[in-house]
Amino acid sequence: MFDFAVTADSKGSTYRDLFAALDALTAEEYDPIANMANAAALLWQFVPDLNWAGFYRSVADELVLGPFQGKVACIRIALGRGVCGTAAAERTTQLVEDVHAFPGHIACDAASRSELVVPIVHESRLIGVLDLDSPLPARFDDEDARGCEALMALLAPRIAG
Repeated sequence: MFDFAVTADSKGSTYRDLFAALDALTAEEYDPIANMANAAALLWQFVPDLNWAGFYRSVADELVLGPFQGKVACIRIALGRGVCGTAAAERTTQLVEDVHAFPGHIACDAASRSELVVPIVHESRLIGVLDLDSPLPARFDDEDARGCEALMALLAPRIAG
């Protein structure tokens, strides 16, 4: 059983603690699905104001739903389509304050108002994306983006398969 002390004093301390927790959870495990599942659960548990946290995996030129926490989700997303597809195609983090203003946004959950999507790349290969949704507008900021990018840099070789 894992019991993590993740402080909520500041976003910086939260993400430092999440990094240590994710490292402990995945250091000795080499199954990509298990590692994504635990990462999604960890984020769901400790990042406030989320209504979805999970992964889309890069499979044959599209994104396919991976482990997640939240309501049922879209199963397949074309590269370049919506926030996740854009992050994957451009290999850049997408920080969207208002998903309804994002061109081509895919509304899997109408309650989502803001989104953070981080591409996961290992040895120049796109592994997938981390997708976080919130029912609050402008929920995510640059500190969330940097924190999640660091988490995915740690996780990438452990889910590369």
